[in-house]
Amino acid sequence: MRGGEPQTSDRRLFMQLLAFGNVRDTRALIDTLENSGVEGVLYEDANDPSGVGLLTWSDEPSFFVDRLRPLLNRDSFRALSFKPEYAMMGRTYALGHEPNLEEWLLERSPRAVTDAEWKWHVWYPLRRKGEFNALPAEEQTSILREHGRIGHSFGEAGFAMDVRLACFGMDKNDNDFIIGLVGKELFPLSACIQAMRKTKQTSSFMEHMGPFFIGRAIWQKWLGPKTA
Repeated sequence: MRGGEPQTSDRRLFMQLLAFGNVRDTRALIDTLENSGVEGVLYEDANDPSGVGLLTWSDEPSFFVDRLRPLLNRDSFRALSFKPEYAMMGRTYALGHEPNLEEWLLERSPRAVTDAEWKWHVWYPLRRKGEFNALPAEEQTSILREHGRIGHSFGEAGFAMDVRLACFGMDKNDNDFIIGLVGKELFPLSACIQAMRKTKQTSSFMEHMGPFFIGRAIWQKWLGPKTA
């Protein structure tokens, strides 16, 4: 409820991460992106000295085919080697207790990943075991609350922000969710993931996680909220 009225929305933000190798000139990539008008984040891959990652988003899925695809077939990106193992695509979602639904679905995630002081980002997909979905709703809520408390504690301390995306039916490996952790430094993001390994969700109901993409942003652009 907001202002005495229930909040509803049929809009979602779709976010996609793509990774490339054989990069010799990141400046050329930045120039291409800056001149394209596309919103996104370009990363230097911490685990590949010639690798980059590109995060983009839109509330229109056609963007990835109509605008992004031609852009990535231009000279500056065309010569790069694509890394399909890191391709991730998901959509924002709500749990029902968000105070501002539109802000949560459309603005929170791009604002987090384009914060100029928060340049370290870790992205990974995950899939829960099927047994989790068979649990009673109350038990699921309790398990998720335990997991969420750790994330909230890192967020309240100013160490990490998270981006949570559902990827049902959009992931080639049939993962359930994509998680993005954003921070000023890399260590707290690693520590957050380590702390969550002890929760019941991760220790008992996680089928698999990863691969992990670790990048530091070298270009970030968000044009701000858009009206419907």
